[in-house]
Amino acid sequence: MLEQIRQRHPLAYDAIKTATERSGFTMASEVLTCSLLKTLAASKPGGKFLEMGTGTGLSTTWILDGMDDDSTLVSIDNDETLLNIAKENLGIDKRLKLICTDGGEWIKKNAGKKFSFIFADTWPGKYSLLDEMLDMVEKGGIYFIDDMLPQQNWPEGHVDKVEQLLADLDNRDDIILTKMGWATGIVIITKK
Repeated sequence: MLEQIRQRHPLAYDAIKTATERSGFTMASEVLTCSLLKTLAASKPGGKFLEMGTGTGLSTTWILDGMDDDSTLVSIDNDETLLNIAKENLGIDKRLKLICTDGGEWIKKNAGKKFSFIFADTWPGKYSLLDEMLDMVEKGGIYFIDDMLPQQNWPEGHVDKVEQLLADLDNRDDIILTKMGWATGIVIITKK
């Protein structure tokens, strides 16, 4: 019986993981989530990808690994120190644009842009500006969030925000969604 199924990691993963551990950053996406991101990214050839919350680039490297050569990824984070780890390890990839800015301000300034795939891994576009973020998903596009199951690093009262977010998503009629009690708790949405 298999105790654990191993995932094949992207080339930059080990270097980013080591730098992430050295930095003390503890909110990186875990491997099961990242592997699913890679698989879903491969379903959008020539796609326009958006990641809100680059962190150190662990999930970014998996998304890039699933993308084809005609796809592009914009990844946003407001922490220059963390973003520098992603830049050092992934900055050579011409498909990737890393931006250090406030995610909420970026969403407001880029209203009207459309993306094939959005991974919302930070507060803006997930717990705030949700309508604006979902407006950026093209028809048939994917919106992906994780950390919907209780996490040790959640601040007090965060469970209420998660429950409200899930209720808001359940009440929408412009999306099709699947909630998965797997990994850290994943919701995958397709825009109608």
